[in-house]
Amino acid sequence: MAGKSPKTPTFEAALAELEQVVADMESGKLPLEESLAAYQRGAELLKQCRSRLDDAQQQVRILEDGTLKAFASNGDNA
Repeated sequence: MAGKSPKTPTFEAALAELEQVVADMESGKLPLEESLAAYQRGAELLKQCRSRLDDAQQQVRILEDGTLKAFASNGDNA
């Protein structure tokens, strides 16, 4: 992921922020304008997290097609 801007948080940071946004919204204590801003930020974070998960899933598929194909799970052939 070369060229990643410093403004883009890591997956873990984005997920933690998303969880905080959801908690703030679920509390019911945010005024309408802040709720709308929080919803928008949450949607952006969700998009970032989904994109990173899709990328990771694609990387796993590539590895499974090659290097990890012979890996035995659950102690099989250990």
